[in-house]
Amino acid sequence: MIAYTTAPGRGAMDELLYGVAQRLLQRGLRPVGTVQINTDRDHGGPCDMDVQLLPDGATIRISQDLGPHAKGCRLDPEALATAVGFVEQRLGEGADCLIVNKFGKSEADGRGFRRAIGEAMSLGIPVLVGLNQLNSQAFLDFTEGLATEIAPSEEALVTWFLRHLSPAKG
Repeated sequence: MIAYTTAPGRGAMDELLYGVAQRLLQRGLRPVGTVQINTDRDHGGPCDMDVQLLPDGATIRISQDLGPHAKGCRLDPEALATAVGFVEQRLGEGADCLIVNKFGKSEADGRGFRRAIGEAMSLGIPVLVGLNQLNSQAFLDFTEGLATEIAPSEEALVTWFLRHLSPAKG
């Protein structure tokens, strides 16, 4: 059980997945994974990117400050690896569902959250992934046609999760 959603507009996906996670937590469920929080910088330039780790709420900065005029990838691979390690540990401790804020370049290249996604699926834990156009083909190849696209609405995404939870949780 794996689904993905796309949300148009800068930051829309982050807000959407954060809202879904909050609604699941309010229902007493244990979502594991990450939601992204972007913070504008005082001097302009690209925003700072953090991920909030579910379910506990600890935050890890995943962007590097390469200066206001940098054009390259700002993702901090060590910070991402830390977030992935946390998520994999939490999956092993029990989770009702997995939320991955984005199937990005790291995942497209075979790293990042790919192993956590596979582990959750093997455990029967429903997985929701945020997806952008840039990495959509790599995601579809990775999921081998098993992923379901869900409309970018909190209601649709929460309903999908509730339908796919283990019978004891639903």
